[in-house]
Amino acid sequence: MGTDDAEGFVGDGEGPRRVVRCADYAISPRAVSNAEFARFVEATGYRTEAERAGWSFVFAGMLSEADRKKFTRVVADIPWWRRVDGATWSAPEGPGSTVGHRLDHPVVHVSWNDAAAYCRWSHTRLPTEAEWEFAARGGLDGRRYAWGDELTPGGEHRCNIWQGRFPDHDTMDDGYAGTAPVDAFEPNGYGLYNVCGNVWEWCVDWFSPNYHLVTRAIDPVYLVPTGSRAMRGGSFLCHRSYCNRYRVAARSHNTPDSSTSHTGFRVVAVNMK
Repeated sequence: MGTDDAEGFVGDGEGPRRVVRCADYAISPRAVSNAEFARFVEATGYRTEAERAGWSFVFAGMLSEADRKKFTRVVADIPWWRRVDGATWSAPEGPGSTVGHRLDHPVVHVSWNDAAAYCRWSHTRLPTEAEWEFAARGGLDGRRYAWGDELTPGGEHRCNIWQGRFPDHDTMDDGYAGTAPVDAFEPNGYGLYNVCGNVWEWCVDWFSPNYHLVTRAIDPVYLVPTGSRAMRGGSFLCHRSYCNRYRVAARSHNTPDSSTSHTGFRVVAVNMK
């Protein structure tokens, strides 16, 4: 687990590389889709934190020119994120947008707390970082990506990330602008789809840059509250020039009440019997 790769982000605590053990578990091959989340909402009447707050963060490049002029509140030092009133899981770009043609895409604008609520309803749980990384590697120990060390072997795109000049122009060489279906591209060696790119995925752990130094070697998990929960996998916005966190050892984090247009989750079975 982890990496000593020179491409890693030292401040994220991606290393040192070490051996850990996980008890048997079953993890979903796909991130939770809009269709699956819609069934949860229909059954429970649940309202996400973005719905209750009345807004969420949307990547500016996904907005129309009119909406970019309308929604001008940005994140400090990250101007490509806009606070959009009315942006929710069912209206990812705000009022007037819909997931009707994206039911097989990963649900986004879900906070860690929202993901935990879905898990309680579906009798599942979020994966630990260790479980997520082991599954994401697909049996390829020490490799940079879920399929090997080369990003585009033979010129073939294996994940949904940014191509072109970030954040101004995405050439969509991989076939997608924004999210892709949850089963896009070939799965890894364990049958998991989109563990690199597409959407960030929440994990159960609190985030710590000292994760690899302080967690145990058997079933590691970081449960000391730090204010931020761990996320894995990168997203459709990742680009080598800014955020090459689509590597399987890469880590990131956000507060558990935060929601964005590039964050979702996948689940682990509570009982495999």
